[in-house]
Parts: sequence; C-alpha cells; structure tokens
Amino acid sequence: MIRFASDYTEGAHPSILAALTKTNYEQNPGYGEDPHCARAAQLIRKACDTPNASIHFLVGGTQTNTIVISSLLKPYQGALCPESGHINVHETGSVEATGHKILPLPAKDGKITAEQVRKACDAHRNDASFEHIVQPGLVYISHPTEYGTLYTLQELTDLSAVCRQYGLPLFLDGARLGYGLASPETDVTLPDIARLCDVFYIGGTKVGALFGEAVVFSTPELATNFRYMIKRGGGMLAKGWLLGIQFETLFENGLYFDLGKNAVTLAYRIRDAFREKGISFIMESPTNQQFPILNNEQLEKLSREFSFTPWETVDAEHSAVRFCTSWATGEEQVEKLLRAIRSL
Repeated sequence: MIRFASDYTEGAHPSILAALTKTNYEQNPGYGEDPHCARAAQLIRKACDTPNASIHFLVGGTQTNTIVISSLLKPYQGALCPESGHINVHETGSVEATGHKILPLPAKDGKITAEQVRKACDAHRNDASFEHIVQPGLVYISHPTEYGTLYTLQELTDLSAVCRQYGLPLFLDGARLGYGLASPETDVTLPDIARLCDVFYIGGTKVGALFGEAVVFSTPELATNFRYMIKRGGGMLAKGWLLGIQFETLFENGLYFDLGKNAVTLAYRIRDAFREKGISFIMESPTNQQFPILNNEQLEKLSREFSFTPWETVDAEHSAVRFCTSWATGEEQVEKLLRAIRSL
C-alpha cells in the first residue's frame, strides 16, 4: 500500500536525523533555553526579515493552536475563523476546552475575507446586548487552508488592515506553510506573512521534521508571558534542543523551502493525470493537497493499491477524496499512481 493520505506518514529528512545523531551526547540546558534553539530562532528571524520577533518551539499543531489562542484571548473572548478551519472541525474542541468559543464564519475555498471580519466585529459592537455575547478577540486563518488553497497577498493585506483597525491579533496556522510558500501560484512570501500577521507558526511536523512547530510572534509584546502559557498548557519540552536542532537544520541552507517544492511538483503531476482522464476536482488547489471527484468504481480500484483520504460525498455515485504528497514522496511512488490513474 502506497500512502497519499497525509503529509506526515514518514519520519524525518535524513539531514535532521544526522543532526540529531551528531548532537546526541551533547549536554544542553532544558526547556528551549539552549544554543540550538537560540540559533534556530536567529535563522528564522533572518528568513522572516523580523529581527525583533519572539520565537518559540512547540511539538505539534493542535498544541500550538490551543496554547497560542488561549494566551491571546481574554476570558470573555472567542476566535473568528473559517467554518472549515482546523480549530473548528478537527481539534476535538481543544480551544473550547480552555474556555474560549470558536466563532466560525462562512468560508469560500477555505478562506474568509476582511469584509466578513469587519461585519462580525460591527455586528457585535452594534448589538444592544453586546456584553452578553462572546466578543471577537482574534482572527485565525490557515495558509494553506484545509483545502490546499492560498490567500493572495492582497487578501492577507486586507485581513491584516481590518484586524489592526479593530485591535484583533491575526494568527496564521502554518502547519503546511512550506508547501504554500513553494507553490508557483503564490505571491506571498515568508516576510510578507511576518509583516502582516501578529503571530504565525512554521510547521515542521508536516514539512520534513520528526516533530515540531516554530511559533513566530511578529508583534513581540504579545509574547511577553507566553512561556508561562507553554508550561501551563503542557507544551514545554524538557529536551527542547531536539526542536531547536530540527529547525536549525531546516533553515540553515534553505532546506525547508526545497522540501516544499518537491511535494508541490509531484502533486501537480498527480493533478494533471486526473485532468487528462477528464476527472474534475471539488476545488482547485495550488499546493500539495489535491481533491479529485471519483466515481465509486474509480474509488474502489485506486483503493486497492493506494491510501488516500475520503473528503466529501458529492452524490450517490461520486465522492471527493484527497491525495496528499509530502517532502518525502518519491518519483517511483508517484509513477505507480499515475499509471493507475491512466488505467481508470
């Protein structure tokens, strides 16, 4: 069985494993206060062009989303997000468990707009019972989204402007950020994200690391007491240098960006093969996630050799599914899938 179900089915890039092995007997201070975390943070600041950013390393995406959001919100506030956002549909109420309500907005292709945020804030402020209603306290978006789509630079700029107008931190979930930055169809760079978002994270778990996410507070004053929240939320790794070493390796010579390109290039080949067979998509994705609509017979045939994710029932005879490439996806694996697609 060849797996295209997700982008975290493999371990870690060999360079990371080599770095972890090389440093295995080093003695380092714990809890992220070590030279490797410090150097990784400097490399990330340079890549983001944010010399004053506050950088913190956590283990996984749900942990990161929950701790960041709970650190930014007051007890009576909630998080505006797309209705398809990961914190709303795929994290088992982790944010709500901290006492903060998710405030979902209708999404198009997994995205929300600045105007939607403006209307939500105005509706709250103009409601005569506003003190009885959860107050919007931040805006959460994903880039890429859960559908593999990307915000344009203009869309991000507009969202940033309205968030700053209403005093809402803009938080970008970058679990798959490497694949978004590698897309040939994007006009958004890492420095753009750092400039327009108050906080975001660079996902390592899905882009070459064994585990780990790097949280970047572009607005550093928001991170004044963040380490307290990391510890309180169970996210302060004793052997924190294991995270630092991985991000040091990913950002030392541009490895992070190279890994994203491999996955997107191969995803486009899969996309083109489905197109050549006349198979349509639930939506167009410019990243490593592709969502073809298969009939029941095609679904059954491909399931014999390949693992992929059921996504959405279209009708009794058709389903949308997700094929996902990763930093580790190989040419041979893709070639086998392409042959299977062509034989449908």
